[in-house]
Amino acid sequence: MDHGVKGQSLGVEQPDHQEAWEMVLGDLRTEMSRALFETWVQPLKPVGYHERTFTVGAYNAYGRAWVEERLGARITRLLEGLYGQPVTFNVIVANGFYRAGEGEKPIKKTLPQDLVDNDSNEETELEPSDVAVKDDSLTGSGRTRKVMLQRAYGSERAKLIQPERGMFVTGYFFNNWLPLLGHSALTIILAARSMCYWNPMTGELRNVVETEMGELAERAAVSVRTVKDVLNTELVQRYFLRYRVRRVMTANGVRTAGISLQVRMDDPLTPLDQVKTGLMEEEEWYLPEFSGEKE
Repeated sequence: MDHGVKGQSLGVEQPDHQEAWEMVLGDLRTEMSRALFETWVQPLKPVGYHERTFTVGAYNAYGRAWVEERLGARITRLLEGLYGQPVTFNVIVANGFYRAGEGEKPIKKTLPQDLVDNDSNEETELEPSDVAVKDDSLTGSGRTRKVMLQRAYGSERAKLIQPERGMFVTGYFFNNWLPLLGHSALTIILAARSMCYWNPMTGELRNVVETEMGELAERAAVSVRTVKDVLNTELVQRYFLRYRVRRVMTANGVRTAGISLQVRMDDPLTPLDQVKTGLMEEEEWYLPEFSGEKE
């Protein structure tokens, strides 16, 4: 519900920008889902209130656009109710850490170049702790930078995304193999690699897995028919994926129980590049038991 207290009309001292923002957060917290609030609103930092313009900082342009488009009008109404006058709600990109200073008044600072939009040269009010510091130990040139590891790895959102668990994809694989294999084959190869393990530094390799066509299809977000077609494609079989069908005896005879899959974890040269460079790829990189079987 909008705050009905009109600070100026009642002669009551207006809240400072920190207090006003806390009141706005209190309203928004009850109106939004917890996930949306913690993802988009809670990270915003109140920067200042000057000449009827209330400014907050967002971590990036995506956060700024989201708040402006979905909450801009609502936040404006809340602020106008608090200040008792028309208010312009302004969101800037200021992607540093935000730490509210105690007993400090806003000071006039020009935002460092890495904290503002490229198309904006406006000055704004910042807390002293908002101003980026120079750390020569981080860069050889002494350029202003921010360390964002806590933001990337320490949030509830990161617990789900797990940014430390990534798959390395070379530009060569994307630029040179994709036109030859097609999107379906590329996603199936990546899905198969995600089921394996390879550490080039130690040489540890686990590239044979027991799986099913359906599991591989689910990981790659394609149909089982597509998986079967891709696994039997000549280029895929020659350079990336080999499989053999696991069969078990039942009372009614032999039935298929899944597949054993061997995955090549590094990127081979394309046939054209092999000819150009004279660096020929090993034709049989796979184990003997994966030779020649098709379903």
